[in-house]
Amino acid sequence: MNLRPHTFNHDGLTLRYLDTGYSDASIARPPLLCLHAHLMQAATYAALAGFLAPDYRVIALDQRGHGDSSHATTYTREDYLGDIEAMLTLLDMPQVVILGNSLGGVNAYQFAARHPERVRALIIEDIGAVVTDDISDILPWQGVFRTREELEAKIGSRFVPYLRESFRQSGAGWRLAFDPSDMVRSQQCMIGDHWEDWLASGCPAIIIRGRESRVTSQEHMEEMASLRPHTHLLILDGGHALHVDNPGAFNSVVRGFLDNL
Repeated sequence: MNLRPHTFNHDGLTLRYLDTGYSDASIARPPLLCLHAHLMQAATYAALAGFLAPDYRVIALDQRGHGDSSHATTYTREDYLGDIEAMLTLLDMPQVVILGNSLGGVNAYQFAARHPERVRALIIEDIGAVVTDDISDILPWQGVFRTREELEAKIGSRFVPYLRESFRQSGAGWRLAFDPSDMVRSQQCMIGDHWEDWLASGCPAIIIRGRESRVTSQEHMEEMASLRPHTHLLILDGGHALHVDNPGAFNSVVRGFLDNL
């Protein structure tokens, strides 16, 4: 089953999403909405969608400023949540499971806090209830580079494997799909204490932490799981983007959680 591209308009933006559509097997199950991290895009969940096919409909959104969606003038918390609500309304989806990594994870549990009736369950991929990280070190990635190799060298070997889908080529050269200065502003809007939002919903949830993550701590994630009902913590080998670092284990965990809802 392929993820097929679609677009919709909201808040003056054209937003792109990928959608496997319903199959005979998936029509009775809640759809899975996947929300990527900063700097990434919807296609990062293509392998998961293939793994879940044909039993689950998977929708993955290029969030504002990412992938093939429009760049925006603002990236507030309410901006992102409004985009999600608009898409689910367009697709006539009264209830979904939301999987989110980093930016997508905060968007997922904040959306559940504001719209608990629309979220059947949460899968939070390596992000906490308190966000403190500064990402201004990505600002030198701005602009157009003469060759792909020059862009990769600027980004560095640590991040290139996660960003290849965000590379874009034009007659002028190579650039990233996102604007690094937009991402820094978006991260600044996400920094803060979100405990109230995390604890506001009570649907089933799993938190999946990367054992080698530089973004989260096991102590904090254990606290998140212990304070919220119906929530379990799983630790997998890998870093912050577990669906890339350890796709076999990650996909199996997601499948097992969905199958038992």
